[in-house]
Amino acid sequence: MNLKSFSRKIKYFLAPLFVLLLSTAAFAAEEGASHGIDGSDLSLLWVIPFAGILLSIALFPLFAEEFWHHHFGKISGFWAALLIIPMIVQFGFDKTLYEVLHAYLLEYFPFIILLFALFTISGGVRIKGYMRGTPEVNTGLLLLGTILASWMGTTGAAMLLIRPMLRANEWREKKVHMVVFFIFLVANVGGSLTPLGDPPLFLGFLQGVDFFWTTTNLFVEMSFVVVILLLVYYFWDRYLFNKEKHNEPKSEGSEAFGLEGSFNLLLLGGVVGAVLFSGLADLGEFTVYYVHVTYQNLIRDLTLLLLSWLSWHYTSKESRAANGFNWFPIQEVGKLFAGIFITIIAPIAMLKAANNGEGALQFVNNAVFNSSGDPINAMFFWITGTLSAFLDNAPTYLVFFNAAGGDAQLLMNQLTSTLVAISSGAVFFGAVTYIGNAPNFMVKSIAEQSGVEMPSFGGYMLWSVGILVPIYILVTLIFI
Repeated sequence: MNLKSFSRKIKYFLAPLFVLLLSTAAFAAEEGASHGIDGSDLSLLWVIPFAGILLSIALFPLFAEEFWHHHFGKISGFWAALLIIPMIVQFGFDKTLYEVLHAYLLEYFPFIILLFALFTISGGVRIKGYMRGTPEVNTGLLLLGTILASWMGTTGAAMLLIRPMLRANEWREKKVHMVVFFIFLVANVGGSLTPLGDPPLFLGFLQGVDFFWTTTNLFVEMSFVVVILLLVYYFWDRYLFNKEKHNEPKSEGSEAFGLEGSFNLLLLGGVVGAVLFSGLADLGEFTVYYVHVTYQNLIRDLTLLLLSWLSWHYTSKESRAANGFNWFPIQEVGKLFAGIFITIIAPIAMLKAANNGEGALQFVNNAVFNSSGDPINAMFFWITGTLSAFLDNAPTYLVFFNAAGGDAQLLMNQLTSTLVAISSGAVFFGAVTYIGNAPNFMVKSIAEQSGVEMPSFGGYMLWSVGILVPIYILVTLIFI
């Protein structure tokens, strides 16, 4: 793929953004527009588009795989339209436009740009040489990815290591369990220790939570989950390894072990710096139809695109080809989450209304406080977690952060256990579904391109619920 093709990929994700930004002056000139919809006015019927896109992701690959592969973007757009059109009819064009712009300018575009940068840059790093996929090597790779996830993001760590792990185990007969545990550990739980690891923790950082608060307060809980998962994985992999014939290829050892595209690691450092800059700087803001966009976030996103271009331009195309790099995983995530971020507008609005004791989801808020108004930490953990598994975990974290008072100093000190419950629930439960955290889908896509027959949406949940839920019950009983 040449530079022109690379620029087309960027335009694919960003063309709507630039159109909106060029329209800022016209939008700003309009006065008196209402801001957003009231979630207390919404019935449970408004959740149908979101449920529909989830069911599509779950069922189409199972019953109409070829159709889904070629038309998943259209299906995502259909469910988005099924929410937007009734919103225009009931609430008017102004409120609907505000909600869509808010979701895309403040959530979807920053989200997909960060993923695009991490995907492009980490895809330029190639670990050369042959690693024999023994249970010991595989467990070591999972541990390494888990450690890296908190410092280079779950997406960066997952994209860096999933291909080497798949190559090391290309000759193995059973590989699904490897990818599933990779999603559990590297794409989710490993991102628990810093705001760089997972988007909800970064939102907490922006709300005033200290950068290293999660490092000190979630370390024990994360380590507990990681140790159990690594032990389960090791003995499972050892059992399967002992049953296999070990017909591994003999030519793999011809390439010397090493690292290609190592300058991309510096670019990953630039990604970290850009994200930190956006959280610490305050350069003012401008408005797009009453949606407040900060200049530091715009600078961050432009910097991430520049870093992506540098990675694409200066990384050997032969090295990327040998790494199995292609654009399909990020295209799949981009198209599906473009619909998901629209369809979650209604559920998120309803959850916000529930914080005030109103609306169809009021029962959710009532479940996290007792009759005296004190937080029930176990319920914060499980409800934040369950919703994070199906909704985007970043806005879900923010909803329950505010439900618990929204005061970072209070939550970090007097209500430490409550903030631990919210934070760990948002991060840990991202592993329960393919859509719980964006890297999950990319790892699944890369694995399928490598010949691994990954389970369907529901099939994956049989793995995740069977393995993770008992561990999270122990976390609740011991820590929460």
